[in-house]
Parts: sequence; C-alpha cells; structure tokens
Amino acid sequence: MRPRSLGRRSRVFLMLALGLVLASRTSAAQGPALNPALPLTHVDNGANSPWAQSQHYVVLVSLDGFRYDYAKRDNATHLLALAKRGVSAPEGMLPSYPSLTFPNHYTIVTGLYPEHNGLVANNFIDPARGARYSYFDQQAVTDGSWYSGVPLWSLAESQGMRTASLLWVGSDAKIAGYLPTWYAHYDDKTERTPESQQARIDDTVALLRLPAADRPHLITIYYSEPDHEGHEFGPDAPQTRAAVLKMDAIVGKLEAALKATRLPIDLIIVSDHGMIKSEGDWIDLDQFADLTGFDSVGSLLYGKTEDDRARVYNQLKHASSQFVVYRLRNVPANLNYNQNPREGDPIIVATGPFAIRAHPPAAGQTSKPPTIGMHGFDPNVIPEMKASFFAAGPDLVAGKTVAPFENVNLYPWLAHLLGLHAPKSDGSLNILSAILRDGGVSLEK
Repeated sequence: MRPRSLGRRSRVFLMLALGLVLASRTSAAQGPALNPALPLTHVDNGANSPWAQSQHYVVLVSLDGFRYDYAKRDNATHLLALAKRGVSAPEGMLPSYPSLTFPNHYTIVTGLYPEHNGLVANNFIDPARGARYSYFDQQAVTDGSWYSGVPLWSLAESQGMRTASLLWVGSDAKIAGYLPTWYAHYDDKTERTPESQQARIDDTVALLRLPAADRPHLITIYYSEPDHEGHEFGPDAPQTRAAVLKMDAIVGKLEAALKATRLPIDLIIVSDHGMIKSEGDWIDLDQFADLTGFDSVGSLLYGKTEDDRARVYNQLKHASSQFVVYRLRNVPANLNYNQNPREGDPIIVATGPFAIRAHPPAAGQTSKPPTIGMHGFDPNVIPEMKASFFAAGPDLVAGKTVAPFENVNLYPWLAHLLGLHAPKSDGSLNILSAILRDGGVSLEK
C-alpha cells in the first residue's frame, strides 16, 4: 500500500490525545509524524474489521542484549514486579543460533529459525543472487525480497487487524504483501536519546487512543539498550548495570501509560540474546587455511567450488580448540543451521566467547580489538546467551513461571493472544499454552 498523510479525523484525534505539547510539534506538513524524534510512516491498510475491533491488544517490547539474569542481578523492580503479576522465564529464553540481533528479532515475529526466515546473520552473502545483506545497508534492510516467512504484523494486517512497529527489525520492508499500518525507520544517531526513547511511549499511547477502527492491536517496540553498553564495557560493568536499570524505568513508564488507556493490553517484554565477556584477540581463519577462491563476511565462508569447500574444511577441522568446523549439511541438528546457502560452507562454530573472522583488515586499515562484550554463540553451550521473557495482561495466568524455551515458540503464542490464525512455523503453541488463561484453545473468528 502507498504511504499517505493522516486523514483529518485521525490528525485531530491525535492532537487531543497528546495535548498541546505534541500539538506544537505536529503539523499537516509533517504528515504522520507523532514526534520529531521518532517520525512514523502511515500506510493505508484500511480499517480494523469488526472482528479485529473486538480483540485484545498486544504490546511487544524488545530490550536488545538484556541477558536473562540481568533483572534479578540488578534488582530491576518494574520487570520483577511484572513477573509477579504475570509470567516469566527465570532461567531465560533460548535465542536461535546464531544469537545475533537481526536473526533473532525476525525469528521472534515469524516463528522461523534464521535459516528458514532468511536472516542467517546480521551480515551475509546470498550466493544465489550474488548480493550481500548488511544491517548497515538501508537499501537491503528495506527490501522485502531478503525476508521469508510471514511476520506477525503482516499476518495481522492480512486478517483485517491494524498494527504498528516502532523500529523492529524488518518492519520497514514490505514482507508477505504488507507493511505495518504504522512504522518507523531506524536512526542510530537518535535511537538512544531520551527524547526518542520517551517518544516510543508517547507514540504508543497516541496510537492506542485512535478511534477503534484505526487503533493498532499489535505494537512492537525496540530499544537498543543495554546491548550497546554490554558490547563496549562488558556485561558486568557499571555502565551496563546502569543501562539495565534505565530500561527497567522505561518499562515502568510504559506500563503506567498503558494502564491509563484502560484497554485490555497484554504487555510482553523480551530480548533477542544475552551477553558474555569476550576472551582473547581475533582469531583469523586465514592463518589456518588458504582461503583463495572464497568470499567471506565475518566468519562466514563462501567457497565457489566443491573442491575449495572440501579443501578448506580439511585444513580447518583440526586447526584450533577455539572452534569446530562442519560442512554445511553436517552442522548438528540442534543448531538448525544446515540448510541455507546463505550460511556458507564450511561452517565455523566457536567453542567459547571467541572473536572469529576470516581475514584481518586489509593493509593500511585499522584493526580494532574485539568488543569487550560479545554474543552470537550457541546458548546451549554458553548460557550467558539466554534472553529474557516477562509478560502480564488479561489473557495471561498470574504468577506463573516457565522453563527455558526456544524463542520460535513466541510466534504462535502471540498470534493466539491476538486471535489470529497462524501459518505453520518452527514453533508450537503447546510450549506456552499453560500460561494462557484459555489454555491455548483456538477461538474461531
């Protein structure tokens, strides 16, 4: 659908909802911008169907890099209170491999492992199309042809339910035929500013105060902290602990603002992965193998011929105790990382928190040391990769905890909360049905 400016009714309603402060910031010339720190694009997907208007609301929030034990470790009072009122996974939620930001955010909203949803890493090559995807490349990020599956917002829009996404991975690309009715473009320069972080709360409330026909029933919200601090200073640093409490305070503000709407809202707080302190310097694969004839992105290796792939595998398979190497087809099934050519061949899997790359920077370029904090590893081997899960709302059992579960199971569970019919995915509603008040019983539209 073609983005358009707000209609008069919606514009007036938003002015009333946000009051004189926002009224001074928003104008017809600015179109759908609700706050200059976080401008939103509006897509005309039509009105909520009568069925959709009768459904409850889901606000899904991701706190990037919020390790599963951070809330308890740092006494994040709002998240801990949310857990008591609702449900949580005290021992964490298992991210999909690799435990990286883009793959796992997209897994959460599609229920597909990265090799099935297309985002096998933050940066990778697609040999079939002879092109590279990079999360730094806006042209690639907004090109829906890179993505597989049906993200939750596209599923909802296709079934007559309006949605909004405030910076979630993939939400500014048209996927499975739809963009969210409201979405924002990511801007690294402003994302962590207090104005932008507050704007996500203000915009959420404004959207929830739209008339029932226009009001989104699913809103996904992304915050990049405490991942940033975890990388720069390490997971145990004072700066990271401060960022944990900062995000907890934001959750408290958001929850209070949602409560004031008096709408039946299920609030879900998750993260994409955890964080661990890295060990040692860079491990350069070209020190162990002749990578002539290979393209590479990070530690991903793309051989052009079968002979090259077999040769490098044999050179690497006994090269170091800090990684293991597999041919693509032989990657252990529990990693769910053995089917997609975008993953490369052979596959390098770190055995610990080690920084691995194919090559050092070219001559004359600066080689920076690895970040103090890292992620991307197998959560079954390195438990510090485990993510967070907290939720509360009218559709959830109070005071319930769940054992660690794979994040692919969020998709059918979230679809159920919204009353949507979900396509087959790598997840199962049965995994989280016990924390639903209705036990996961499907209700027909």
